[in-house]
Amino acid sequence: MATVTFRDETATGRPVTEWKVAGLPERLTVRELIRLRVREEVARHNARPGHRFNGLVRPDDAETELNGYRLREPRRIDWERQADIAERAFLTNGFFVLAGDRQVDDLDEVVDLGADPDLVFIKLVALVGG
Repeated sequence: MATVTFRDETATGRPVTEWKVAGLPERLTVRELIRLRVREEVARHNARPGHRFNGLVRPDDAETELNGYRLREPRRIDWERQADIAERAFLTNGFFVLAGDRQVDDLDEVVDLGADPDLVFIKLVALVGG
């Protein structure tokens, strides 16, 4: 069983947040890892719903804020819907994933968590006015 570290960083490499999940199989696809990550962050939010959601992708009807999203009212979030949004965002370069020291670019690519237990997620921000 493997322990994976999920870490968000800015495009300049500044760490934003980090957490670990233990007890995972040694090998998972990028799709499975993204869905696992989203399920974990939504579960944390749903345990104590608030006006702010700190996650990989924006929930429906939420406004983007610095390092998170503001919900119009506290509510539970559907993790499967968020995971689908995250998969689409990955495919359209809304964020990219580094496993160890290499970028993974296919949802079906298998990551060996024994060799690459650190996953870095870097969200890309659209430029204003350009």
